[in-house]
Amino acid sequence: MDRLENTVRPYAWGSTTAIPRLLGEEPTGEPQAEMWMGAHPGAPSRTSRGPLNEVIDKAPEEELGSRTVARFGPRLPFLLKILAAGAPLSLQVHPDLEQAKEGYADEERRGIPVDAPHRNYKDANHKPELICALTEFDGLCGFRAPDEAAELLAGLGVDSLKPYVDLLHAHPEEDALREVLTAVLSADPEAMAHTVGEAAIACARLGGAYAPYADIAHHYPGDPGVIAAMLLNYVQLQPGEALYLGAGVPHAYLDGLGVEIMANSDNVLRCGLTPKHVDVPELLRIVRFEASDPGVLRPEASADGEEVYETPIDEFRLSRYVLAEGAVPRELTRATPQILLCTAGTVRAGELLLAPGQSVFVPAGETAEVSGAGTVFRATVVA
Repeated sequence: MDRLENTVRPYAWGSTTAIPRLLGEEPTGEPQAEMWMGAHPGAPSRTSRGPLNEVIDKAPEEELGSRTVARFGPRLPFLLKILAAGAPLSLQVHPDLEQAKEGYADEERRGIPVDAPHRNYKDANHKPELICALTEFDGLCGFRAPDEAAELLAGLGVDSLKPYVDLLHAHPEEDALREVLTAVLSADPEAMAHTVGEAAIACARLGGAYAPYADIAHHYPGDPGVIAAMLLNYVQLQPGEALYLGAGVPHAYLDGLGVEIMANSDNVLRCGLTPKHVDVPELLRIVRFEASDPGVLRPEASADGEEVYETPIDEFRLSRYVLAEGAVPRELTRATPQILLCTAGTVRAGELLLAPGQSVFVPAGETAEVSGAGTVFRATVVA
């Protein structure tokens, strides 16, 4: 078992206080957006044996188990994070596995450098993800029904939004959502900036259901993503609740602290709320234009106290234990690798004490006995 030392990424949208508060540290005044736990080469966790990616590279079957290597190759197939949003993240979607392979191969053939700002596919993998709230957590997930989106837009009383309202009423669901998102992202930038400005003023005046969009517009003035965001479901998670985000589902995190787990990929296509590249044609090819319920997940408890967040993919499996002082220790053994993360209280994992924000890597086949009074998340693989 290896104690992990993890890198905190200082993205501009990060909260200045949430991660320091979790870790019991003084804020630096700088944004602290994500703390990465895993073997991603961009910021691998460090162990006493060296960076975790190098530890795995030296003995993949020993560290990951033969089943994981046979299924996913000789690398840890997930990345675990603590995510702290102090401002809205970009509105985005992720490709499915076939789309990622095709897109990556195409950009490789065309010789687009992997680090080029206009490159869409950094690898050939998909990026399903799960966010579990540690605090109240606000986000956008999936399309509203067209009639609901039309009602929200119409309520602003902005004349330049009326064509979008009419389109949402005039066509079947898929066509309506596709046409409106296409129109919003393809509009004349100056005209759209004016529309967004008028919509922002109206949102601030009306408040209530419009308040989140006033905040989004405050952070991204004139961005067409503000209007695109109003096509999506707004959801507020309570601590312990989660969202699963599959391929093609447009989403954005707005505010809050959570545990995030995802397949090990960097493939993101952006719809707005960002200064980064937006490839509208490719985005429209990837988005699934269907209204859906956000599908808030609550963990399902098993007999031994493990609370599992069920998802339809195998690259990761996230669960948690809420431990009580004096309870019988839990023996956590799997034929797949595990990362254990303490988020509350004090947890003992083997001989190691974990405070909030601290984590350990458990190689495949090894047993981690956990006890104490607190909450520990368990990230592993379905293989």
